[in-house]
Amino acid sequence: MAVPVAFFAAFFAWPVAAIVARGLKVDGVWRFGRIVDVVAQSDIRHVLWFTTWQALASTALTLLVALPGAYVFARLDFPGKQVLRAVVTVPFVLPTVVVGTAFLALVGRGGLLDELWGVRLDTTVWAILLAHVFFNYAVVVRTVGGLWGQLDPRQEEAARMLGASPFRAWRKVTLPALAPAVAAAALMVFLFTFTSFGVVQILGGPTFSTLEVEIYRQTSDIFDLSTAAVLTIIQFVAVGAILAVHAWTVRRRESALRLVDANVTARRPRGAGQWALLAGVLGTVAVLLVLPLAVLVQRSLGASGFGYYRALTHDDSGTFLVPPIQAIGNSLQYALAATAIAVAIGGLAAAALARRDAGRLVRGFDALLMLPLGVSAVTVGFGFLIALDKPPLDLRSSWILVPLAQALVGAPFVVRTMLPVLRAVDARLREAAAVLGASPWRVWREVDLPMVRRALLVAAGFAFAVSLGEFGATVFIARPDNPTLPVAVARLLGRPGDLNYGQAMALSTILMVVCAVALLILERLRTDRSGEF
Repeated sequence: MAVPVAFFAAFFAWPVAAIVARGLKVDGVWRFGRIVDVVAQSDIRHVLWFTTWQALASTALTLLVALPGAYVFARLDFPGKQVLRAVVTVPFVLPTVVVGTAFLALVGRGGLLDELWGVRLDTTVWAILLAHVFFNYAVVVRTVGGLWGQLDPRQEEAARMLGASPFRAWRKVTLPALAPAVAAAALMVFLFTFTSFGVVQILGGPTFSTLEVEIYRQTSDIFDLSTAAVLTIIQFVAVGAILAVHAWTVRRRESALRLVDANVTARRPRGAGQWALLAGVLGTVAVLLVLPLAVLVQRSLGASGFGYYRALTHDDSGTFLVPPIQAIGNSLQYALAATAIAVAIGGLAAAALARRDAGRLVRGFDALLMLPLGVSAVTVGFGFLIALDKPPLDLRSSWILVPLAQALVGAPFVVRTMLPVLRAVDARLREAAAVLGASPWRVWREVDLPMVRRALLVAAGFAFAVSLGEFGATVFIARPDNPTLPVAVARLLGRPGDLNYGQAMALSTILMVVCAVALLILERLRTDRSGEF
């Protein structure tokens, strides 16, 4: 546990503390009154209101749209189900920049809806809300569907036989059992939308700004570190509260899972109602999830076929010091390095947390591991530049800075993937190997590793996909001569001209394809088909 703690202390806690201190500490004196002054500003209050309101609206809309899909994947069996599950999950692993670009191509100025019917949503909050539903649909489907598929349907059938209507049987029997999973999914969706950056940055324009976007604006455009530090503290407190409630709901869900029959299999649709529900879910997936990605591909081709892709090999736009095509190689190299770091740190943390004799302090570290997913990535990235500028950690000019920032986001996914598998390993197998004279390293190699090998590969795949699309921190620390794909897309969209727009669409399509292929491979490797992450 010492290595993961040292890693998070050096590359997460210290950079965040450094930028907060830079903003609130003046001449060696802490100015906490600055918090009240910042919150009293009308434009900041508007940002706080919009951040909270759009997160609540996005969460409610996502639950409304995705819960029928959770039922279909949990209870119904139909051809192509595993492929459709992978398709549904693709948006979740896509970088937020790609999601914003896809919806910009669909509903923005000059987008598909604008060309066909003159409808533009880029100046309204609806574009942001729909993009958030697109991004978080899989969170609800897989989290709620994972538990729903493990509930014994005979309990609900017994209530029906006793005279309860279908809705009442569902409300009295199934819904209470699903409540912890629904709450956990809702909290995760709220967390992701509360800290939304790339989607709002691209679709929101100057009118709509979340806390994350405002921290970026105050830091990079206005260079007001004091205001950015206050907003970081507010977001940190909010994220901490959300994660604390989420940990409680997860414990309730785990206790519920021990009470159900996990061997129930889905059945073919029966009756017009189930067939209609299946058709509705397929239609939702096609319109809400597939259509934006299809439009993204169509816009990347343009009127000249692969002209925008060929233009990526030339440095004639003045946006970068190198041809944009180099961003692909840079992203792959950074993501591979970040994956190696995330797997090493996350694997050690998961092994420590899985120990039966782990103390309360060690178990508390489990919740802290989730903080990098919710704390401002912009703050982390800028904190890297401020904190890691002196020996022995003077890394500002080092290439490792980007993988380190990406590994912070990937490590929690590694822990969440490996921890349940490690906890399921029978401790008596380890004890027997130790009694026979095996060293701790050999026990891990001979007992644990064969059982967790697939989970380790899945964890590495998720870490790779997440690292590939990290944007909030990377936008600060990626050098102009070594841009990553998300940074390249954002910079191209920020410049006028059809060529820059087309190249942004082309790079987004490449990034989407790489993430989709990685996810399809992960689905083949998964041994747990319950549908949870």
